[in-house]
Amino acid sequence: MKFVVSFLLSLNLFMQSTLFPVSSCFTPGTADSISFSSNTETVPAADLNISAPSAILMEASTGAIIYEKNSHESRHPASVTKIMTLLLIFDALSSKQISFDDTVTVSEHAASMGGSQVFLEPGETQTVDTMIKCISVASANDACVAMAEHIAGSESEFVRMMNERAKGLGMNDTTFINCCGLDADGHMTSANDIALMSRELITKYPKIHDYCTIWMENITHTTAKGSSEFGLTNTNKLIKHYQYATGLKTGFTNTAMYCISATAKKDGMELIAVIMGAPDIKSRSADATSLLNYGFGKCRIYCDNHEDKLDALPVEKGLADSVGIIYQRPFQYMTTDGSDLSGITKSIELPESVTAPVKKGGTAGKAVYFLNGTPIGSVSIVYTDTVNAAEYKDYFCRTLLYFVP
Repeated sequence: MKFVVSFLLSLNLFMQSTLFPVSSCFTPGTADSISFSSNTETVPAADLNISAPSAILMEASTGAIIYEKNSHESRHPASVTKIMTLLLIFDALSSKQISFDDTVTVSEHAASMGGSQVFLEPGETQTVDTMIKCISVASANDACVAMAEHIAGSESEFVRMMNERAKGLGMNDTTFINCCGLDADGHMTSANDIALMSRELITKYPKIHDYCTIWMENITHTTAKGSSEFGLTNTNKLIKHYQYATGLKTGFTNTAMYCISATAKKDGMELIAVIMGAPDIKSRSADATSLLNYGFGKCRIYCDNHEDKLDALPVEKGLADSVGIIYQRPFQYMTTDGSDLSGITKSIELPESVTAPVKKGGTAGKAVYFLNGTPIGSVSIVYTDTVNAAEYKDYFCRTLLYFVP
């Protein structure tokens, strides 16, 4: 008799699950996954009186462009090239191909580099950590080539890697011919592309700021001739004279003129100001400062890192009774019109329950953000686990548990 009762109960549950699905007023899977939105208008070039022929201002966390002037114009970048060199160095550190304590041996080719240098000698050894300081602070061409050879075996192979990395970042105006920025036919990039690689470097590897904010420091040369001290002085004078400066890299050749990718951080917001082709150091610094001051004065960013915890959703007809849910990513909203963002509100849109199967990472709902009643963006809410649909045998076994002691 127990078997007959349990069989009938299981059959009833099976029929409900296959013939009478549960309906919901919200349809999962229709939410978008926007995590950044903005209300920005690019400022006309004349409004800020930027003297350089090419410039751009970007907000680092979002990549939003706040200002641009001939930002896609191909120009010689000089030593600003080294941002990509540093990016590949930190890529190699991140993948554990190299470490900060590794010893780098300087080749004849590396030691022969002209331009800005720290006068490394053939056969001299320095740690990766010291080489990064030489590149970041003193813009050392010899250290760049030594690191390129250490990572890739040759400068030419390293340059191939640079161009591949640039392509992956969408740097469509860029072709690198060398790793240090010495003038060469075809070695070109744009303010826009410099901002892209700067953003990748500072957001992925913020440790770079520990190096490019050094104002002065000594390194020790140890060669067959003995040991000697050599002083590094930062080529980026904004580090000393602009209170919010965090980096990043300067450049100059007679062809490129004065260039800089200047980064600065204030009240949790980091900006990237790129200047190309300024006529002198003073103009370069003034242009970068004007862009940064404008950005900090006009930009506002709202960020929700979702400190509130979402309750699990009930699951119908599944092997589990509930499933966890989380926000897919933080939400950010940026404006350049000086709007007060304190009035931003969030509305959670979720069904009362979901029907199995549900897949981990699938969309369960969304959080929609409003400013003064107007939608400004949303973030998807996703499942933390997979819950498979219960089959007849599962209902049968579950029912048996009610009757079997």
